[in-house]
Amino acid sequence: MSATPARLDRRAVVARLLQDRGDAIVVTGLGSPTYDVAACGDHDRNVYLWGAMGGCAVMALGIALARPDTPVIAVTGDGEMLMGLGSFATIAVQAPKNLTVVVLDNSLYGETGGQASHSVVTDIAAVAAATGIQDARAIAEIGDVEALAGRATSLGNGPCVAVVKIDQAERERVLPTRDGHAIRVRVRQALGLSID
Repeated sequence: MSATPARLDRRAVVARLLQDRGDAIVVTGLGSPTYDVAACGDHDRNVYLWGAMGGCAVMALGIALARPDTPVIAVTGDGEMLMGLGSFATIAVQAPKNLTVVVLDNSLYGETGGQASHSVVTDIAAVAAATGIQDARAIAEIGDVEALAGRATSLGNGPCVAVVKIDQAERERVLPTRDGHAIRVRVRQALGLSID
């Protein structure tokens, strides 16, 4: 019987991913991905989605289409992505060069009690590839996170989906603002847009 491979520390993954983020806009999924991004430091270009399970990737797609010269990174979890798998097909059809979807996969539904998620049998990267996303990858090594960080903070040849195998350890909750209007206003201001 082979040993289960070690999984990466979620906070270390997100910290490396956003270390040199430049002008990237970061959209976060429900729960732990939001806490992980907030733990890296609040930022005027962070879009925290509270209570929008399944909506992270498509929200990031909309922003990527509206801002084609700006890198957009969706940071979400396996549970939320499983709820929004159909968004991969829309992302594949729209094919934005500036969108990276990072799925932090601990194989748990963390926000609802830690039940096993379907990613124990469903290969999320393979699903993304099957919809037509050319750059769909599974990541289990921190060195691959380094390469992903470079891809995520620049413009590529099409969308990228990266499923990162993370450990199941609980981390301290770092709670950013939950005021959706305030988040909208500050992101628009950071992008030089009117706040009407």
